[in-house]
Amino acid sequence: MSPFQLTRTLPEDATGADLRADVRRGLARTPKALPPKWFYDGRGSELFEEITRLPEYYPTRAEREILAERAGEIAAATGARTLVELGSGSSEKTRFLLDALTGLRSYVPVDVSESALRGAAEGLLAERPGLDVHALIADFTREVELPGTPGPRLVAFLGGTIGNLLPAERAAFLGMVRGLMSPGDALLLGTDLVKDEEVLVRAYDDAAGVTAAFNKNLLSVLARELGSDADPEDFDHVAVWDREQEWIEMRLRARRALTVKIRELDLVVPFEAGEELRTEVSAKFRQEGVRRELAAAGLEPVRWWTDAAGRFALSLATAR
Repeated sequence: MSPFQLTRTLPEDATGADLRADVRRGLARTPKALPPKWFYDGRGSELFEEITRLPEYYPTRAEREILAERAGEIAAATGARTLVELGSGSSEKTRFLLDALTGLRSYVPVDVSESALRGAAEGLLAERPGLDVHALIADFTREVELPGTPGPRLVAFLGGTIGNLLPAERAAFLGMVRGLMSPGDALLLGTDLVKDEEVLVRAYDDAAGVTAAFNKNLLSVLARELGSDADPEDFDHVAVWDREQEWIEMRLRARRALTVKIRELDLVVPFEAGEELRTEVSAKFRQEGVRRELAAAGLEPVRWWTDAAGRFALSLATAR
């Protein structure tokens, strides 16, 4: 059997259909909103990689610090023979786990991007020729069907990405993950923590303007894929902290009254001067809240690690 297998669980046109549906729905609502998954075309992915290296953007460094120091403990606590990574992307931080899990037989990266999966697998197999990689082209916000691989399995959802889901979406997601798990399996969850508002806002509105370019790149995606005529110069990047919800919102704010035409959808979208389009929610967490959400999904929190500065956490939970 080949050490690399790729299984597509999404229809070939699923991405385009989802984009069209999200744009129709999101630009017709009040306030306007689109999900952050549409940031990540090729240019958006490059910009995000640049963001992770900015001095203001701490989450990637903080999570990497925890993984570097605690991967051995995670491996000892789980004894995983299969590592499943949801939203795997480049699988860069995953290497800490792959190195520590000495009994690992299989790695199952799950992502919507076939190119990201192939690129990551190529690098991993060059480094680890004995590893079996079974990649899934799938959307982790929907039901995921895992291949038959040896247990116990460790399901990893890193990067604080769970914060991009609204509370009801998080509950549904964690319930789906619990459904994937058998006795002895575990979930490793990355969560960004509540902290000083100024630190949080700077992380999403850096001095160099990289995050602003990342946010505005969404308009370039709409232009390329749907024939939108929205001009990025007509919008400002905005990042605000919602104290009640304890999340950061990224928005695009219209500099003037304007009308956006989206040719492929035969859609005309008016914006008033100052009207905002929400492009991302990034929730921040407290330990008690993470434990509560895990327990509500039928998962038993068993370990909690943070970086030295207490900015970011990894939690380990088992199936109850």
